[in-house]
Amino acid sequence: MNGAARQDKHQITLVEEALLADALLGRGLPPEAEWHLWEAGLSYHLEDLAEQHLRKAEVWAPGHAAVLVGLYRFYFYKGRLGDALEIARQCLEKAARENNLTNNWRDVKPGDAQFGRYEEMVPRFFLFTLKGYAYLHMRLGNLDEGFDAIQKLLELDPTDKIGAKVLLEVIQRIGQDDDG
Repeated sequence: MNGAARQDKHQITLVEEALLADALLGRGLPPEAEWHLWEAGLSYHLEDLAEQHLRKAEVWAPGHAAVLVGLYRFYFYKGRLGDALEIARQCLEKAARENNLTNNWRDVKPGDAQFGRYEEMVPRFFLFTLKGYAYLHMRLGNLDEGFDAIQKLLELDPTDKIGAKVLLEVIQRIGQDDDG
């Protein structure tokens, strides 16, 4: 895939995922925020402009899942992992509120939401957010926090529908001798 095609894919993915989050999680995205999300996707290759549009969408719809997902994906794909982690924290807070969970993900228990039902979008949003949070901590070298989040994911989703075991395998291999 050439650079332009990859850029187009990122633009489409950013917008589609943000609008999917709107449809399934937040609903009620103001048209102005939606317009700025679209513009952010179209200007993805112009980092400053795309970020400005994302931040303007945030002004119109603060804390909205579509905007948070758009910001997260933008920062993630741009390699701004620290910024992505901050948005992941905001997403965790939102997911906890939407699921009527405690604010501390460490205190969430399997029976607190329908985590075992993959088709339940709001609990799934919490799990995927926690997975992103774990992954970002791993990438940023915060292995203990990443490991703890992975353990919580496996407690909440013991059948591993969201793929936390892959992250567990990665974190367990870190520091092992490859010649083994």
